[in-house]
Amino acid sequence: MFALSLLAAPGQARAQDATTQYPAGYGPKPVLPAPERSLLPTVKVAPVERWQGNAAPTPAAGFAVHAYARDLDHPRWVYVLPNGDVLAVETNAPPKPEDGKGIKGAIMKSQMKKAGAATQSANRITLLRGIDAGGAAKTRTVFLKNLHSPFGVALVGKDLYVANTDAVVKFPYQEGQTEITAAPVKVMDLPGGPLNHHWTKNIIASPDGKYLYATVGSNSNVAENGMDKEEGRAAIWQLELATSKARLFATGLRNANGMAWQPQSQALWTVVNERDELGNDLVPDYLTSVKEGAFYGWPYSYFGQNVDTRVKPQQPELVAKAIPPDYALGGHTASLGLAFYEGKLFPAAYQNGAFIGQHGSWNRKPPSGYKVVYVPFTNGQPSGPPQDFLSGFLNADGKAHGRPVGVAVDKSGALLVADDVGNIIWRVTPKGN
Repeated sequence: MFALSLLAAPGQARAQDATTQYPAGYGPKPVLPAPERSLLPTVKVAPVERWQGNAAPTPAAGFAVHAYARDLDHPRWVYVLPNGDVLAVETNAPPKPEDGKGIKGAIMKSQMKKAGAATQSANRITLLRGIDAGGAAKTRTVFLKNLHSPFGVALVGKDLYVANTDAVVKFPYQEGQTEITAAPVKVMDLPGGPLNHHWTKNIIASPDGKYLYATVGSNSNVAENGMDKEEGRAAIWQLELATSKARLFATGLRNANGMAWQPQSQALWTVVNERDELGNDLVPDYLTSVKEGAFYGWPYSYFGQNVDTRVKPQQPELVAKAIPPDYALGGHTASLGLAFYEGKLFPAAYQNGAFIGQHGSWNRKPPSGYKVVYVPFTNGQPSGPPQDFLSGFLNADGKAHGRPVGVAVDKSGALLVADDVGNIIWRVTPKGN
């Protein structure tokens, strides 16, 4: 628990560590500007102009990027099986008849269509195997179909778990198989329903295989639909596989997505999308370790105990318990994917650090995100400013060739990036590999 006296008062800026220079809105102690309110939200969506020909995003110096798989259908997530097979989750939002009502809802619907995010969900997982001389997968098969807006995937022993938008299900898995036809078995319900504002549900298994952890985003921006619509949401759940008992593990996380185990500390980390409509640079999305039983503020406060006055009624006793996240990732970057690097292919400087897929803002001028960034780690903690690792998804005219989401390290040590607007899985390696 962080003592109240160590945190800035609501609305006050908190200074960065004087020994390290971070961009505004990034790092362990970001400067937080005063909130800005307006009648209608800032809207700045990059229209889609997909990659043409051999065009590709720009990797960091010393690296090369190839299209590992093209012409997928809105691939948002990527998972690597122990034998090296790659699962590409082709998915999109389910029907949400109660979401998007009113003026703001109408604006959001039109802008999501403009951004290429209004396609019908393919509801399948495609298996990619091998790599040819041009850097693409040698074979490609439909691995699972007829899912329900799937997102997260986790293999535990011979059980493959998939997080649909409303439940975690499992399938029997045999190493090397290219298709699963068995019926799903439900192991855990997840909050869904006709509202289901944040529909993506991610999962990760504990290193010992005893537990699954599941992310469930909020049903609103700041509880404007009522806290009764937020039951079980804005949280990470823990499921004990042996007993099927589920419990809230951490709460107050508006929309957690990527999760990963930090190699040095063995702690669970996640990336979280924070709230909107408080200005271009507020509130920063963030990367944080996930402390058991911790409350991270949503909806009552942000970055610790900075009170959000829009939320009624206030809950000062909960705000007093809110702890700040570990590392800010910039305002409205839509940071979604997370992978720690444990491979041997990249230079040693990348070891144990975090790759983060930033899907890109829809409500910031100028836009933010639309790239993959790298955050170095030392002794289990972030140790420096973010570095652009894969950029160029947004062109000079403000059009989006693609938008990165999930990231994963393949068996060879290359970085895979799911691009759900470009409909491509990118593969990044050092030059010459």
